Amino acid sequence: MNEKTPAYEGDDGLGELLRAAGVAASLSEVKELLAGIAAAPRPIDDGEWLQLVAPAPAGALRRQLVALRQKLATADDGIGQADAGAARLAELRATLKQHGLDGFVVPLADEHQGEYVARRSRRLAWLTGFTGSAGLALILAEKAALFTDGRYTLQIDQQTDAALYERHHITESPPEAWLEANLGGAMKMGFDPWLHSADQRRRLGEACERVGAELAPCESNPLDEIWRAQPPLPVAPIVAQEIRFAGRESADKRREIAAELKQACAGAAFLSAPDSIAWLLNVRGADVECAPLPHSFAVLQADGRVQWFVDSRKQVAELIAHLGNEVSSRPPDELGAALDSLGAAGAAVLVDPAGAPDWAVQRLEGAGATIIRKPDPCISPKARKNAAELDGIRAAHLRDGAALTRFLCWLDGLDGTEGVTEMAAAERLAAFRAGGAHYRGPSFATISGAAANGAIVHYSVTPVSNRALEAGSLYLVDSGGQYLDGTTDVTRTVAIGAPTAQYRDRFTRVLKGHIALARAHFPSGTTGTQLDSLARQFLWQAGLDYDHGTGHGVGAYLNVHEGPQRISKHPSRAALEPGMIVSNEPGYYKAGAYGIRIENLVAVTAAPSPEGAERAILAFETLTLAPIDRALVDAALMSEEELDWLDAYHALVVERLAPALERWPDVAEWLAAAAAPIDRAPI
Repeated sequence: MNEKTPAYEGDDGLGELLRAAGVAASLSEVKELLAGIAAAPRPIDDGEWLQLVAPAPAGALRRQLVALRQKLATADDGIGQADAGAARLAELRATLKQHGLDGFVVPLADEHQGEYVARRSRRLAWLTGFTGSAGLALILAEKAALFTDGRYTLQIDQQTDAALYERHHITESPPEAWLEANLGGAMKMGFDPWLHSADQRRRLGEACERVGAELAPCESNPLDEIWRAQPPLPVAPIVAQEIRFAGRESADKRREIAAELKQACAGAAFLSAPDSIAWLLNVRGADVECAPLPHSFAVLQADGRVQWFVDSRKQVAELIAHLGNEVSSRPPDELGAALDSLGAAGAAVLVDPAGAPDWAVQRLEGAGATIIRKPDPCISPKARKNAAELDGIRAAHLRDGAALTRFLCWLDGLDGTEGVTEMAAAERLAAFRAGGAHYRGPSFATISGAAANGAIVHYSVTPVSNRALEAGSLYLVDSGGQYLDGTTDVTRTVAIGAPTAQYRDRFTRVLKGHIALARAHFPSGTTGTQLDSLARQFLWQAGLDYDHGTGHGVGAYLNVHEGPQRISKHPSRAALEPGMIVSNEPGYYKAGAYGIRIENLVAVTAAPSPEGAERAILAFETLTLAPIDRALVDAALMSEEELDWLDAYHALVVERLAPALERWPDVAEWLAAAAAPIDRAPI
């Protein structure tokens, strides 16, 4: 903000309106602020971002600000531009040559290593056309390769040009192996140290060194030089998370983590994960789609004080009082000097090598700090939800379940001749959720997959791929909501018309696995890896499987994908603990034909210990409330215990949702029939 009287110029009188409203910033500063606001997702209420510009804009000022933001938000940034891939790749190669580089690493990542990145950080999508949520490109002068995981192998083939990029499964053909096979001695492979963790830099660097090449950090990202329409960093309001939802005061959390730092002989911790900082400070933001996260960095001292490096333009007026005098806000460009000060003092600093940007690690080490490489100290306590968080999450699932049940009732009325498309169905589901109490938007982009599109695990519908829900097909819908009191994630697979015998067989095997996991009792100390096979066993019996994990952790009005807990084939050291939320989502996918997934969220809870038990026993509480399509259940494949579970679950769904559906008696009537006990007579 300028201390001098600002000079306002033209623009249909916008400058005069700003001055009349008491705005102390210049018109150019306001436009710069609006560009950042436009680079962030649009909130449900325009009043949320408008308060960052003026105290209470109304009338002509409000209309002009909203119109200007909309104009900036709809400007073409080049992502998704058809037939631009070859020219962009050629220009990047020319730029690398000017910088003396033989190649460059392009990850799908931002400075915080988050799952959801702002459009400014979607460099991989701009360069290659691939829009999945996990990927990496390796660019050399004559060759280039793209890497992703099993969720996106079909999508990456559809969205990228095989003439430009080799495509690889990241675990079966890792980037390190490709570098060793394609780099030669003395070659320099550039990378942006802000976009790679210390662990990632180490793995890539070792691969380069094995063939005599060098992994070279770049002071600026060469790709940013050629992306001329690259959006600015997002600017969205940061607000306090009320204690009734958070359950614990920030000061209490900071004291807990500070005690852990002392035990680790660390004088401070460097935090870069937005969800960890949001949890620690009891704040929420909106810098990225689908997750209520403000981008920032923090240094937590062993005395519980925090230096928070955050754009001051994001902070609403009430935030200073909420933070208290133990949290000092500083501009992001002062982070380097703060890390240098830690180094100059010879401090021991805890840094998560798997999540912190390599830039920060190198800066600390270069300044003389001792690095204590340990996981982010906020991850585990954040994952163990307190009583208030669990109550809020249950309440959020009840409201979400009512909205989803209204959608499923509508869906059940289709016979496949109406021409309803995937996009139309997703929009209808979003409308059912919108307006609900505490609703803040989707927790991820809805996966709305009909027939063969349902076999693409993380399918994202486009106008080109948009299919109709046709009779004789399966429809898979994976969706969730962000609520002030919780985060939801649920998948249902529905038959459109009469299902085939194969549909029912595969669906029932997936359901049996889902039930086996939901009913599991296990001793304290058990990891999700040890439970994963429970969900796969009935598919394995038929020679079938699925390529994704069975369960991921979920935050409390935070990330829909949260660690450290997970249920997966891949080894995990994180034991499941009471209060953790995890998904239960086995599936089956027949490429080119259909996909099946059944997903509920569950909470880890203490279970009654049998007589003589030597360890505490844990179990799962199912949180999601929505009917499972009984038309797809083959009762002949189910045991009595499995049928009992399904009937009991459906009875719970009816009981819990009945009050929430009083306004829609037709939906309540439909639910009573849809959740009726399974007919156990042979078919």
